[in-house]
Amino acid sequence: MGRMKGVSEGLIIGITVGVVIGVLLAVGILLCFRYRRSRAQIRSSSSRRASTVPIRTNGVDASAMLSNSTTGQESPSELEDRGSSLWIEGPGRKNMISASGIPKYAYKELQKATSNFTTLLGQGAFGPVYKADMSSGEILAVKVLSNNSKQGEKEFHNEVLLLGRLHHRNLVNLVGYCADKGQHMLLYAYMPNRSLASHLYGMFSHVIPCESSAPLKWNLRVNIALDVARGLEYLHDGAVPPVVHRDIKSPNILLDQSMQARVADFGLSREEMVTRNGSNIQGTYGYLDPEYVSTRSFTKKSDVYSYGVLLFELIAGRNPQQGLMEYVELAAINADGKTGWEEIADSRLEGAFDVEELNDMAAIAYRCVSRVSRKRPAMRDVAQALTRVLKHSRSRKHHSNRHPQARADDESVDLEASEVQSSFSGLQREESVGSVSDLPDV
Repeated sequence: MGRMKGVSEGLIIGITVGVVIGVLLAVGILLCFRYRRSRAQIRSSSSRRASTVPIRTNGVDASAMLSNSTTGQESPSELEDRGSSLWIEGPGRKNMISASGIPKYAYKELQKATSNFTTLLGQGAFGPVYKADMSSGEILAVKVLSNNSKQGEKEFHNEVLLLGRLHHRNLVNLVGYCADKGQHMLLYAYMPNRSLASHLYGMFSHVIPCESSAPLKWNLRVNIALDVARGLEYLHDGAVPPVVHRDIKSPNILLDQSMQARVADFGLSREEMVTRNGSNIQGTYGYLDPEYVSTRSFTKKSDVYSYGVLLFELIAGRNPQQGLMEYVELAAINADGKTGWEEIADSRLEGAFDVEELNDMAAIAYRCVSRVSRKRPAMRDVAQALTRVLKHSRSRKHHSNRHPQARADDESVDLEASEVQSSFSGLQREESVGSVSDLPDV
């Protein structure tokens, strides 16, 4: 009897231990399964979700969904909330890289690099810009955003996130930011050859003079026109979401070490930009789209208008705020739309320009400044037209330098000439005197 009792107790203990072990194994397997499933969901959501970034559309907050190709990143504020960051070794310093991939700089570091913010480069619509000699040896331009801005921390970080995704060889790309001690700053690559305005008028900005330089040669002006067109084409058609610049002007066109033009001051909220009389008009006098002034609706075609003014500025070397467009309208009376524009050429060129190239460029510019926005071309069409003009011009110059007999046998240049001409003549419209239609309607 005692023996049977001992056996039953051992059996009970064995069963109990087995059940406990089984339960523990089951719980462990369940936890492991749930952990792996949650990890998979995190990876899936981070790779597929689209980030919502508030942007400014005609002065009103709007949410735009960024495409998959530019998502999968978290905003700097989200990163800081979790207290995690990625550090990489730089030359002589450590850069903290936010989850958006944009380096974040400390206020004290920038204060030292700008000699306590005394190295002023210019005064823009959003605040002053300073030259910063970083301890790493690199030179940056620091834009200190105005303290009068109504923008909060979240809006600033969202704006940084958006700007960090815009990269093109004809844009002044964002390389870092600072949100420290109540200050908001944006860091850009330093452009050693200053702004287009500084070369046309001897000004760093509209308030800061600089040493005068030799006038820009004609070939360089044409290349700058094409560079700016490509930069704007990217903002309008390549960026996700599309970006309307709102303030295209010669001080916002910067030149890098190889004199390649880059568009600056894009993608920033512009509630603080008003005209001198205090009205709620955003932009710069002389470059403003007349349709925007009357409707307060700013579109891509408003940028096209400002770009057309910039083209005439390159041709004439005259400030839009000092009667450039009145000068252009007078010249248009004598021009037939496609020829006769050479009378407005910058006198400092002393006749050193290609007349056919100038007329083609002026014809494109005049179409861009049509008072009716729907008659203006899209920036992609402008860029393509300027590319054709340059291609034809180079072929023509090469053709003219060849032996006369070789020129007689070569018909390819004539074909190219007819191709360019057809892009101008085949799309003609019944418009006012001097109007041209060198580009397709969009």
